[in-house]
Formats: sequence, structure tokens, C-alpha cells
Amino acid sequence: MRISEAARRLGMSPRMLRYREDLGLLPRVRGAGHGPGRGPRHRQFGDADLNAVYAALQLERRYQISPAALAFGLRVLSEPGVRASVADLSRRLGRLPEQPSRALDFEQERALRLLGRPPRER
Repeated sequence: MRISEAARRLGMSPRMLRYREDLGLLPRVRGAGHGPGRGPRHRQFGDADLNAVYAALQLERRYQISPAALAFGLRVLSEPGVRASVADLSRRLGRLPEQPSRALDFEQERALRLLGRPPRER
């Protein structure tokens, strides 16, 4: 279906649907002549597109966030460098605990026991 019909079904304007597409909140178009986002031909919207927009709308309402905030959340999940930077900031703000080193301590103690040495004092 064309964008006007998809927007009508979703209860939004075609402009808002294009904005969501530009943010990366719709599945990418696959096929000849299309890159990320809109291509040279008119995009045809299918059920997968409508379901993705509907799921995004539910998340935005549930967590009271904007489409741009949701798009950034997706970027954090998909780009390791962004994820690491956001996690570092979160630790600096005290919202995320420091990364536990307990697993490494356990492995060191296990290795020392295998070598016949006593575990270190903490």
C-alpha cells in the first residue's frame, strides 16, 4: 500500500511516517534501486512495516518517550561503540554499577588452587 493508506491505518500523517522512516523505525526497504530509507521509487508498505510502527508506538506510549529517543535506544543496542559510551556515562552518573570483576577473581583463585598455591586475601 502507498504511504497515504499506511498513514491513515496508523492514525498519523504521511509526513510523520516519513519522519519515522528517516529515524530508522521502519524495516529497511530491500530490492533494486533502494538504499537505507526511501529510494527513488515510492515505497510500498506491508504488514511488517505497519506492525513495526505499531510496536514502536506502543513502546513510546508505555515509556513516555519520543520517536527520536526510541531510535537512539535502537542505536545503543546495535552499535557497540555507542553502547560502551552510554554505559560509561551511566556508571559516571551512578545509575549503573561498576562492572563486576568477581568472575575474574573466581578464575584466578581456581588457577591458584590448581597450582597448589593458597588463594589471595581480599
